[in-house]
Amino acid sequence: MTRGKFTTWFKSSKSDGASNCVEASFADDGTVGVRDSKNPVGPVLAFTPGEWSAFVAGVRAGEFAPTSTGDE
Repeated sequence: MTRGKFTTWFKSSKSDGASNCVEASFADDGTVGVRDSKNPVGPVLAFTPGEWSAFVAGVRAGEFAPTSTGDE
């Protein structure tokens, strides 16, 4: 993957500026890059537009909400 295809990175508007953030970038070909904001020269995960849309839909539907571990 070419890192140069991702040129403008942004954080969520919900980000409080703490160090636990990810950044995203949209390439001209529709690919979505995701990286750790603490390590901007580190690895970038790349997703197709369909993969990104499915992920966002899952987040909105609560599919990634924490679940009970049974330790309560």
